[in-house]
Amino acid sequence: MDDWPGRMASGSALSESCARDLLEHGFVIIPGPIPPAEMTHLADAYDAAVTAAVPEDVSIGRTTTRVHDLVNRGTAFDALYVYPPVLDACVRTIARPFKLGSLLARTLRPGAASQPLHVDFHCDGNGWPMLGFILMVDAFRPDNGATRFMPGSHRRPTPPGGAGSNPEADFEDEVLACGPAGSVIVYNGSVWHGHAANRSAEPRRSIQGAYIRRDAKATVDLAGRMRPETYSRLGPVAKYLLELT
Repeated sequence: MDDWPGRMASGSALSESCARDLLEHGFVIIPGPIPPAEMTHLADAYDAAVTAAVPEDVSIGRTTTRVHDLVNRGTAFDALYVYPPVLDACVRTIARPFKLGSLLARTLRPGAASQPLHVDFHCDGNGWPMLGFILMVDAFRPDNGATRFMPGSHRRPTPPGGAGSNPEADFEDEVLACGPAGSVIVYNGSVWHGHAANRSAEPRRSIQGAYIRRDAKATVDLAGRMRPETYSRLGPVAKYLLELT
């Protein structure tokens, strides 16, 4: 794809104030691609995809359940990974050709304890940098396990869990990323983060995606999993992000 930065960020790009927050704090919350009136449809599609997933595509962890490869699970998810403000954030953060590395459903179970602070991509890791997004299928609140971030920690050379630190502890300067359903958290993969405890009686659902350098190895072969019915509806940007062109 010629002029990949312009093509990726064309349309409604990330505002300069949001771009500054992403650069300085390592994360920002923005309105998402799904209108509020259509969020019920997305939530229904989420539940259907989770229910229909085969065991090989399901990962059950200590606090969350994940279902991988939402790219191939229906039209409801098509707009999520080609959203121009997020792609603009990728251009600014990764600063070289990139691709979609993953797109998954993640449900935080009721009563789940807080997650230790961690990074998705160490700043000295092979293939760095990475940019992630979290779309709130349910509102993120202080009581249902909203993601907590340490602003500016993406610039720290030592990851959480180093000498003298407890990554599960609450930190005085951490920030909870709360917002209504449909909001999107965009974050640098090297920022310290982790979900808070879900003290509510309901699961908290989200859709998460990650973009990596085009020359880095993805954990899921999205191109290799491509279904004909999915391919037939993809536009040029989606095909580029999935390494189909």
